[in-house]
Amino acid sequence: MPNPTSTDNGSGNPAKRPNVLLISADQWRGDCLSAVGHECVKTPNVDALAREGVLFRRHYAGTAPCSPARATLYTGLYQMNHRVCRNGSPLDARFDNVALAARRAGYDPTLFGYTDTAPDPRIKDSHDPHLTSYEGVLPGFTPRQLLPEHEKQWLSWLRARGHADAVSRDIHIPVGAEPGAISNNAPAYSKDETQTAFMAGEFIRWLGEQDQPWFAHVSFLRPHPPFSVPEPYNRMFSAADGPAFARAADRETEMALHPLLAFGMPLIGKGGFMHGGKGPINEWSSEDFSAIRAIYYGMIAEVDAQLGRIWQALKDAGAWEDTVIVFTSDHAEMMGDHWSLGKGGFFDGSYHVPLVIRDPSQPATHGLQVARFTSAADIFPSLCDRLDIEPANHVDGESLLPFFSGSEPENWRDAAFWEFDFRDIAEGIPERHFGLRSNACNLAVVRDEHFKYVHCAGLPPLLFDLEKDPAELTNVADDNAYTAIRLAYAEKLLSLRAQHLDQTLAYTELTEKGPVSRRP
Repeated sequence: MPNPTSTDNGSGNPAKRPNVLLISADQWRGDCLSAVGHECVKTPNVDALAREGVLFRRHYAGTAPCSPARATLYTGLYQMNHRVCRNGSPLDARFDNVALAARRAGYDPTLFGYTDTAPDPRIKDSHDPHLTSYEGVLPGFTPRQLLPEHEKQWLSWLRARGHADAVSRDIHIPVGAEPGAISNNAPAYSKDETQTAFMAGEFIRWLGEQDQPWFAHVSFLRPHPPFSVPEPYNRMFSAADGPAFARAADRETEMALHPLLAFGMPLIGKGGFMHGGKGPINEWSSEDFSAIRAIYYGMIAEVDAQLGRIWQALKDAGAWEDTVIVFTSDHAEMMGDHWSLGKGGFFDGSYHVPLVIRDPSQPATHGLQVARFTSAADIFPSLCDRLDIEPANHVDGESLLPFFSGSEPENWRDAAFWEFDFRDIAEGIPERHFGLRSNACNLAVVRDEHFKYVHCAGLPPLLFDLEKDPAELTNVADDNAYTAIRLAYAEKLLSLRAQHLDQTLAYTELTEKGPVSRRP
């Protein structure tokens, strides 16, 4: 049996297994890094990680919202295969994932935060309370400190620190502001008492207990709403800070672009962004969106500061040079683009996310920035490759490790691909609105440097000429001048989906000498 604390370093000699730290910061846009040139956001600690690692500039989530996006991140499967369609869609128990694979590599993968994994109901009793929430734990993880959406663990910690009024999420309402109001006033808790600080502290405390190689997943809630942040981050940015929003002149023009926008935009509620908010966000003005974005930028700065605290703790513990760090997000945030907030649909603002990987064993490529298209589905196979283990089933992603050798991987994808499923099994609202079955309430996107094609199973397609229209304002799918291009991208998407049908046993053939498997 192999020693779980060692692996082969390529020379035939055992080498110490690395520590692995997988960090996700929920709803962080990929353009909101100073390392990629954002005009006002400053992220010195992510930038510092990038200087000692590799930054992937065109990294995309596989889908949205949280549960589906995390299913792709954790399993390496596209939504078409893992079938987690919405928050509350169960993750099929037969699929391998990053925690189960880490266990096979000899680690006890430990969770701080949440994974938003709805369990497979077929392997549980119908009365099991785990079946009443999508906020379950990915199979394989040992939870050290959970922090689901109700945040009760953090609220209890705040009360222990003297915040007697920390009895509900009302603690997020800025001091002196009405519930639901857009305000950059600070909440009652300080910068050292945020959910991010709480979770970072729990990880650092656990770090001090470790005497063997470890695998940890720190899953931060922020900069996910509600949009509220303490000093000094609450006024670090102003509503005048850019860049310009990518959007049509008004909401009506935006909604006219596609039936999905006309249906979905009026349903986006204020309460999902400002705690206690009532009514739809289409009541907010352009100035309101700018004020909210300034708070969002401050929340990014707050998370970045806590990342710096973790970097320092790793150095103080003597673990920095032994730790592979992956920093990313599950999905992004529209943040006023296309008159929208949140995530979903087909625009880039919901899916372009950050990815930085630092591997101390690969110093030659430190500071490299990769412009090729990468996917959240690549993270699981990359970690398997780094730990010298095989995924137990087909995966759609590809290992990113060849980039760390300083060379371009052969036959690397030339486009990003993602999906969005807008079915509603419990209530059936979109199904009734569009007159569609649930399995037609979905779309798939293929997007390269030149064009973006959106294929909807039951609604009209979209095509954007990104060279002429980088803000995605004009759908040219019905323009006769683009007919050949639309057909070419539809064929490209069809081929992509055909190539990624589940290949778990397709690469195996039974012969007279027994099973032969050749997995590329």
